[in-house]
Amino acid sequence: MPVQLAARGLEPEQIDIVVNTHLHFDHCGWNTRIVNGQAVPTFPNARYFVHQGELEHARHPSERDRVSYLPDNFEPMAKSGQWQLVEGEHRELVPGVELIVLAGHTRDMMGVRLSSGGQTAIFLSDLVPMTSHLPLPWIMGFDSYPLTTLENKKKWLPQIAREGWLALFCHDGKTPAARLREQDGKIVADPVVVD
Repeated sequence: MPVQLAARGLEPEQIDIVVNTHLHFDHCGWNTRIVNGQAVPTFPNARYFVHQGELEHARHPSERDRVSYLPDNFEPMAKSGQWQLVEGEHRELVPGVELIVLAGHTRDMMGVRLSSGGQTAIFLSDLVPMTSHLPLPWIMGFDSYPLTTLENKKKWLPQIAREGWLALFCHDGKTPAARLREQDGKIVADPVVVD
C-alpha cells in the first residue's frame, strides 16, 4: 500500500480516513505495519471507520471464522484512539461518501457508495467480490450468513443496474469495475476501465 500511495504522491501521514468494510485479514491488512516488533497504525493521522458490530465480532469470533481475524490488524487503532465506530445501517462520512451495511459475508460488513459530478459508484466489498458472483445463488463458502447475502444481492444488484452506478469488485483482477445491466432476467457486467 505505501508503494501505491507514493506512486500517487501521497505519504501515509497524509491519509485522514480509512474505511474498513470488515476486519478479515484480506481487507484490513494494511491498517497496521510492524515497527520495532510492534503493530502500529500505518496511517497515524487517520480516522479508521468500522461498524461497531464488526469490531465486536472480530474481538470474539466464532470457531468458524476465527482464522480470518488477526488482532494485530485492528487492536492498535483501539490503543491509539483512532477507531470511529459506525452504528446502524448507513452513515455519511462526508458529502458524497456513504457507508452502507451489506451484510451476509459478515453480519455487519459495509460497502461504500461514492457520488460526485452526477455519477455514483459502489464498492461492494465481499457481497459480490467478483463478477462471477453476480448470479444470485453464487455465494462464497466463506459467507457467515449466506441467506442474508442472497437477500442483499436481490436488493442491491437490480438497483445498481437500474441507476447505472459503477460497481467495484474487490477480488476481481480481470474486472475490478463494471456497469451492471439486466439481460434475460439476470444481472450481467460490462467491464469499465478505471484508473
